[in-house]
Amino acid sequence: MPPTAPKSPTLVFVPGSWHKPICYSKIVSILQDQHALRCVTISLPSTSGIPSATFKEDVDTARHVIAAEISQQRDVVVVAHSYGGMVGNSAIKGFARLQSDGKSPFQQSTASDIAVSESDGHVIGLILIASGFTLTGLSFMDPFFGHPPPAWRINTETGFADIVVPPGELFYHDLPKDEQDYWVSQLTPQSLKSLFEGGEHSYAGWQDVPTWYIGTIEDRGLPVVVQRMQVGMARGMGGLIEHRELQTSHSPFLSQPQVVVDVIQEAIERFASVISRKESTSYHSKRFGVDTKQIIVPSVRIVRPYTWFKFGIPLAFGRALGWCIVIWGWGRRNLATRSQN
Repeated sequence: MPPTAPKSPTLVFVPGSWHKPICYSKIVSILQDQHALRCVTISLPSTSGIPSATFKEDVDTARHVIAAEISQQRDVVVVAHSYGGMVGNSAIKGFARLQSDGKSPFQQSTASDIAVSESDGHVIGLILIASGFTLTGLSFMDPFFGHPPPAWRINTETGFADIVVPPGELFYHDLPKDEQDYWVSQLTPQSLKSLFEGGEHSYAGWQDVPTWYIGTIEDRGLPVVVQRMQVGMARGMGGLIEHRELQTSHSPFLSQPQVVVDVIQEAIERFASVISRKESTSYHSKRFGVDTKQIIVPSVRIVRPYTWFKFGIPLAFGRALGWCIVIWGWGRRNLATRSQN
């Protein structure tokens, strides 16, 4: 008998700040109707209009959705956008497949408050869209030293983060005006507490599973050069990161849904092969899929000097930063060990 094809994973979608799960409706429709993939979207408490909603509540919400799927022997791929990337990263904790020694086959051992048996499913991959690579123990705003970017401000009276630039231009500038207006009408208040607090609940899930990063070249909220540096940083810290870029705004799932679906499908296929260890040793050196004008694989090419500056410098800078973080962490642990002896 031919081998049984592996069951397709469930895709769990985590939206970003100010966004409802409806923002994923275009790609969810394609994935479900055309590719028969199970998709589950999450509504974050921090976008429910309650200023006291916390990051921990967001993570707990995502974790319970993931736990429900894996308890049914389904593997899960987490797809997260912007702030949702921090929620998705943290929600992965304890759900990755472990080796016989109790460690993740990639980076760190994962402890969890939700029991997972070997017969359950697991989180097998993470797809980040215009997002960041969470560092364990830091809140969303800690890397920014608590200073919000120019696009929004702190409203202490309401307890929400107020967008102070035209949202259509910030999130959806590559959509027709009528679509921009519709999606702006779907935005909700974002709790400040979820952005500034809760670092003790954050977790670098990207160190436990292979990760795909979808960068957004025309992003007016998170500059693409910063995105590239983050990818370099994660690789410098040992992350298994595959990188794609699209010529879009901060919300490619709205302006180029079919292209995003193509990348997601490609990622799902690779997650299965990496988990089986068939291609993990050469994961970074291979180029999967078709490198079209719509899907860019950021890479440095000797015969194209502009790629040295466009991709090489930010990726190299980020990698060096990642090495520094690793060395700092190693030194800190050694000092702590010596002080205890």
